[in-house]
Formats: sequence, C-alpha cells, structure tokens
Amino acid sequence: MNYIDFRSDTITRPTPAMLDAMHAAKVGDDVYGEDPTINQLQITAAQLFGMETALFCPSGTMTNQIALRVLTQPQDEVICDRMSHIYNYEGGGIAYNSLISARLVHTPNGILSPEVVRENINPEDIHFPKTSLVALENTVNKGGGNCYDLATIRAIAEVCRLHGLRLHLDGARLFNALVATGDAPTEYGKLFDTISICLSKGLGAPVGSLLLGSQRTIQHALRVRKVLGGGMRQAGYLAAAGLFALQNNVARLADDHARARALADCLAEQPYVAEVVPVYTNIVIFKLLSTLDPLQFSQRLKSSGILANPFGKGAIRLVTHLDIDDQSVDQAISTFRAIKN
Repeated sequence: MNYIDFRSDTITRPTPAMLDAMHAAKVGDDVYGEDPTINQLQITAAQLFGMETALFCPSGTMTNQIALRVLTQPQDEVICDRMSHIYNYEGGGIAYNSLISARLVHTPNGILSPEVVRENINPEDIHFPKTSLVALENTVNKGGGNCYDLATIRAIAEVCRLHGLRLHLDGARLFNALVATGDAPTEYGKLFDTISICLSKGLGAPVGSLLLGSQRTIQHALRVRKVLGGGMRQAGYLAAAGLFALQNNVARLADDHARARALADCLAEQPYVAEVVPVYTNIVIFKLLSTLDPLQFSQRLKSSGILANPFGKGAIRLVTHLDIDDQSVDQAISTFRAIKN
C-alpha cells in the first residue's frame, strides 16, 4: 500500500534537484575546517540571521545540547516550558550533558511570557541553582505549531538582559514561524545568544541542523561538538542539501500551512473529533472523543492508507511537509469523512 505519511516533516526525501546539488558538491575535511560547502552553508545561514557565524551539526538535538552546554555552567538552571523539546525529547540531555537543572514553566500553549520568565528567576541564594539561561521553542511542536510574536520575544530578551541571563532559541521549525508571521530573520539574530535551525524538517534536507551565534560562542561550540562525536569529515554532500533547502524551500512552507488548515477544517466537522487545536503552521493536533483510543485510531487510519502519530492523551498529530501535495490532502479528507465512529 502507498501511504500518505503525516507522521512528521522529518520523513521527507530529497528531490531530484536537491540530489543533483548534493552530487555536485565540493567537499573537504570539515574537522580541519576545509569543506567549502559546509563553510558556505554556515556563512549563508549566519548572514541570513545577521549573526556572526554558525556551526553545522548532524541534528537539532545536538545543536540544542551544545547551546545549553556553552551558555551555562554546572549547577545552573534553564527556564523552559514543560512542552519544550529540550526537556521532553532529548534523552535527559539537560542534566546529562550540561549538569544543569530545568525550571519548567506551565503554560497553556508552550509560549512563555516576559512576566513568567521574570517570576521564575531564582534569587541569589546558595540553596537554589543559578538561573542563567532561558530557552524558547518556535514553533512549539506540542503546542500545535504555534508561534511567538516578535514583541513577546523582545520583551523576554529585555528581561534576560536586565537579569544577566542568556537566551537560546530552539528553532527546529523556525522558518515555518517566519513564513507565518512575516518576521525578518535578522530581527531574531538581534535578540538571541544562540539559535538552532533544522534543515531536515520542513525544508526537506535529509539531515542536519545549524547552531548560530557569536564567534566566541561557536568556537566553544566546536569543542563541545567534538566531544559529542559530531565532527564530520566530507559532510559537504549533506551541507549542499541544506544550502539548496535554504535557497529553494522556505517560501513554499506557506503551502504546507494551507494544507494543514484544510485538514483541520475537515476534522473539525467529523463526529469522532472532540476538538481541533488551532492551526498556526504545518501541525494539526486533533483530540478524539473519550471513547476512542488514539493508538487504535491511528491503526485504523493506517489500514486506510494514512500514517499519523498518537500524540498524548486522546490526541492524534498530523504534519504537512514537502512530500504532501494537494492530491494527498484531498485523499486524506475523503478518508476522514468516510470514517464512522
């Protein structure tokens, strides 16, 4: 059976044009700093956000974990939302890699406010870990792909400045947020100490993420990447895919957003759906009636040719991406309408 795969935007495959760019890449040994394609990718990404430099890594988990490591000291604390990827989906790396604790903030949608950040800064007291870092996620995966508005980020950055805190952005789907809001990447570069951007989600590259920051920060990050085993050699073939993605696959994210809204509109009308979380970008989360089990429902979808992930209590997640076209969405909508609870 040919499945329509909504499990994640990480499942995309390189297009023929991207494969051509990879095949033609000029490469060298990146551990020596001699891979010209990686160097160009790092320069391109840094300039896009108006930051000094960048570091190419195998994954977004690695770029996030490197950022936590270089921006903190053991016994420090990072403020982050309870929904955040760095807390939920990075294998306990906050504690394991950086020897710091997490101050979890409970918000309805994963979006921190400046007031909440201010309220969760520990006083100078040896009984408490030292608050040294705030980490935001944009878009918020578990929040249904919702986005920060730039005014909120500016206000949080000001709180961080006043209290001597560093500010990191897990921007795994940051380009989805930028396309949805129309914000300029350079505005983000002015506000964050480090930004992690993923190339292998909506942008469609097969692998890779970048950590952006100052020259000094990224020089430290190079050492941490080395000890984490992230020093790659002729990885310019992968970097070429990332360059192609940045140059060709950003604007088209608006198509993913439109297709996600079409799916959400259909699901909102179905009798087996209790609620559809508001759709902001390319993620659709819908909650089933309490009598339905998400795992069993996802198996039911699979038998009809649709792959989707159970996503917490009573919920299913769909993600639109490069390999989902209008015909795929139309077919999925027909399937949703045919299901009887």
